[in-house]
Amino acid sequence: MSDNKNLFLQLKNLSTEERNPASLSIDSKSIEEVLSIINNEDKLVALAVEKEIPFIAQAVKLVVDSFRLNGRLLYFGAGTSGRLGVLDAVECPPTFGVSHNLVQGFIAGGEAAMFRAQEGAEDKEENGFRDVVEQKINSNDVVCGIAASMRTPYVVGVLKKAKELGAKTIFVTTNPRSILYSEEYNYLSKNIDVAICPEVKAEVVMGSTRMKSGTAQKLILNMITTTAFIQMGKVYENMMIDLQLTNEKLRERAKRVLMIATNVSYDEAEKFLLAAHNHVKSAIVMIKSNVDYGEAQARLQKSGGFVREAIENKVRVK
Repeated sequence: MSDNKNLFLQLKNLSTEERNPASLSIDSKSIEEVLSIINNEDKLVALAVEKEIPFIAQAVKLVVDSFRLNGRLLYFGAGTSGRLGVLDAVECPPTFGVSHNLVQGFIAGGEAAMFRAQEGAEDKEENGFRDVVEQKINSNDVVCGIAASMRTPYVVGVLKKAKELGAKTIFVTTNPRSILYSEEYNYLSKNIDVAICPEVKAEVVMGSTRMKSGTAQKLILNMITTTAFIQMGKVYENMMIDLQLTNEKLRERAKRVLMIATNVSYDEAEKFLLAAHNHVKSAIVMIKSNVDYGEAQARLQKSGGFVREAIENKVRVK
């Protein structure tokens, strides 16, 4: 059988490539009716993701362990999947005050593919091999492959090479776990430590995985990084506290965080931020515990960077 016929049969069996009975006559509907169909299908996405929480939790544990070993989280995907990985990665530094190297996103076809599809870039496993090797991935890193259709050669190549180099591997797909762990896909599943497989089923427009599949992937990537960074002490109560005060908006946001967390005035927040060298965590500990900057720093070091424990002057239990 030809490779093209094999690919045809593979795609035919994927749930993301099926026709959605709820939208069979969507081309005859009014604007409002089309929007309602899309919205009703989107409502099902969060429920599909909810069923995968045990597996998402396993993925978060891998990422937290990696971060504690000075490892990295690296996303790899093609098309929409790749763009979503890049999006999640680039938003981590301003949100959590981390290095741009800690979470990185890569897309088949390189940077140009973020803005214009690079036809054929996803069709070769060797492109995935190359991108993994170029990033000097090692056993402290976590590699997350993202592929709605499951069988994307670029992502398959990434996971194979990453596993060979000793990295932990996560795979996010929107096709069923039963297909991933079938004999047909053993070449892929044997290279995966944790698989996250929300079954979003057929798209409103057949095969348009930028829709329900993309939404599910975005939710999952947000969950992984946000939960991991909460576990790393980047949040106090439900507020971002490792802000990088690189512009006026972020400086004002930092003052507001201090005011909310400690009930100080605007002027007091400004004064404590200055005394804390613009380090929001230290400023909170200084105010809440009535200590100076040096003591606040010592407490944060003792607590592993967790503000709540630093205020209580406790050692963080991992």
